[in-house]
Amino acid sequence: MAARTKADYSLEAGTTPLPLYLQISESISREIAAGRFNDGDRLPPERQYAKQFGTTVRTLRKALAVLQQQGMIENVQGSGNYVRITDQVRSIYSMFRLELPNGGGLPTAQLLQVKELNKPKTLPSFGTSSRATRIRRLRFLDETPIAVEEIWLDRDVGEIDASQLSDSLYRYYQLKLGFWIQRAEDKVSVGELPSWTPKGLGHSPGEVFGYVERFSWAQKGVPVEYSRTWFNPIKACYVQRLS
Repeated sequence: MAARTKADYSLEAGTTPLPLYLQISESISREIAAGRFNDGDRLPPERQYAKQFGTTVRTLRKALAVLQQQGMIENVQGSGNYVRITDQVRSIYSMFRLELPNGGGLPTAQLLQVKELNKPKTLPSFGTSSRATRIRRLRFLDETPIAVEEIWLDRDVGEIDASQLSDSLYRYYQLKLGFWIQRAEDKVSVGELPSWTPKGLGHSPGEVFGYVERFSWAQKGVPVEYSRTWFNPIKACYVQRLS
């Protein structure tokens, strides 16, 4: 029996979640990049913020320490934590546009399948290889299932090790594959849920959901990633802020 390669990795459920403090730091980073905070804004008091994330002040401070090390916030003794906008936070975290109806929400994902394939003829043109890695996930905001997504990453930018994936694909791209997404183009409409929709979403294939098609570019002139997301318009909103 032939050994299974990394690219053939498939599973019914599961993912490698980031530690809670990293989930929180990424959530705050996304809020900054999405325009919910501006440069120089003061973050909420630590006890209030910890309560908002349902965690301890100690865990929150670990998350804030990560952001401080990355230059995204500055702690002013006796005053609080202040936002410092950087190109890095915009490039890595500004791409996630789904939020809860009242704003925000901690984004996590359940990995459904990772598989390397020849690009189907039905896919639009992207990348430089004839092969791509297909990633299917169930998305959550504050532990509420809000979307399913299918991501196709061009094989020429690297091989994905499914056992190393975490909730943040863009973080994985940067740390493991050595590139980062610089810009994206979204087309928002409506579409029917795909045949592989997991039961965990609480909805059936064929139901009409919000639908986002995305092309994503790294440093090269052609898009390296194509994705499509089906989101529940009752539980989540697609948000685009301009500044």
